[in-house]
Amino acid sequence: MATTHDARYHAPIFSLPVTVMALAAPPDLSDTAVPVQPLARTYPRGLYIEPHEHVWGQVLYAMSGVMWLETPHEALVVPPQRAVWLPPGVVHGIRVVSDLEMRNIYLRPAIAVTLESTVQVIEVGRLLRELILNLVEQAQDQQWQDYYDAVVDLALLELRRAKRTVLKIPLPDSSDRRLINLCQAVMASPSLDVSFEQHAENAGASVRTLARLFQAALGMGFAEWRRQVQLATAVAELIQGVPISTIARDLGYSPSSFSDMFRRELGMSPSQYPVGDGAA
Repeated sequence: MATTHDARYHAPIFSLPVTVMALAAPPDLSDTAVPVQPLARTYPRGLYIEPHEHVWGQVLYAMSGVMWLETPHEALVVPPQRAVWLPPGVVHGIRVVSDLEMRNIYLRPAIAVTLESTVQVIEVGRLLRELILNLVEQAQDQQWQDYYDAVVDLALLELRRAKRTVLKIPLPDSSDRRLINLCQAVMASPSLDVSFEQHAENAGASVRTLARLFQAALGMGFAEWRRQVQLATAVAELIQGVPISTIARDLGYSPSSFSDMFRRELGMSPSQYPVGDGAA
């Protein structure tokens, strides 16, 4: 069962307007004798799944489509070839950026503790992808219990060894609405074409005040935080095959200056970024 949250969770920060609000509908998680519970869902673009949490751990994987996942402290863009590991008890909301084919697995608490206690974005290789799909598509069958147990064990090994990505975007708490408004605006439009001064004016605060709030709440300046949003956005676009020149233009860069920024921050050019094809 999912627990929903309201008061301690601020407004969603995503790049698309909310068109449909929905409550989470997880599988039955009452039987802790079962190691894994599967879930297959199709979600339309624009759906926002309201903040909630689970007592089981959760692996969110989209076969196709892109989602933003938001926790009280960070936002993560999740394109295909990536999954999110959510430990038990982590409050999260999901915004569907493009039509999603979701395949999730829930890990009972005794198994979830063998993975990280923090949210992780995981690169999904070919083997891990097939293991997730196998667990979702095939219910536990007593006749093939040994096979099922082996698939669960191998999936856990793959989850532990899979590469983690670091493109997480820190979010402020809800103590200052002006800062939240600015973050909402930047995540909706991370382009350099909109200056800090314009964002500050729209948020109803001075540049000096917002600069101080950014440093106090997020431990970094506005320019550095916006670059993180831009990098997360760019990586999601690269994975979907969007041309580098298009990504650069949308973010307010020339192709060469965008490549320079990307290389400086991630240590490689956009063309070298390992978008993956599902290979392990």
